Amino acid sequence: MQHPALGILIGGSSHVGKSTLAGALAGSLGRELISTDALGRHPGRPWPSVRPEVAEYYASLTDDTIHWFLKVHHENMWPRIRQIIDNHRQRAKPFVLEGAALRPEYVAELDPGSVTAVFLYADDDFLRQRMLDEARRDERYEQKAGIINKFIERSLRENRDMLQSARAADIRCVDVAAPGAVEAVVQAFSAG
Repeated sequence: MQHPALGILIGGSSHVGKSTLAGALAGSLGRELISTDALGRHPGRPWPSVRPEVAEYYASLTDDTIHWFLKVHHENMWPRIRQIIDNHRQRAKPFVLEGAALRPEYVAELDPGSVTAVFLYADDDFLRQRMLDEARRDERYEQKAGIINKFIERSLRENRDMLQSARAADIRCVDVAAPGAVEAVVQAFSAG
């Protein structure tokens, strides 16, 4: 695989391994690593600690509203993300950018000559188990099980929706549950 002249974008829902892959690629290729998490936090995973307003968010909103609000949050972040990409292009500074806000429908609008996008996904059972394993390490898991389940369902729905969008946009999709899939991506870019 030929790596891009400018940027590599790693998108996907919660817990698919975006940060891990992006860190490996940035290190391997000597590129700046940027996370959309630093740009703005949506009520995220409700563990190990959860602020009262985040608990209220998950407990009081319907699944449809939670999903809608996440999409609005990503839409609101996109101008800043686009600015970061454009600034790096103007300075010819190679980078790896990762985050759930890299929605395939927005990424598809970018010049394919300046960035290469990879979308990470997994089946529901794999992602659910990955999130439950992490959440259960929290000693207060039982007290927060309801909001944790809302977070997991939101993430699974987002995973399915974005996968469909990534495939429609012809963005490379990588199933992180497949043995060696993530390592193969790093190797392919590194071999460039």
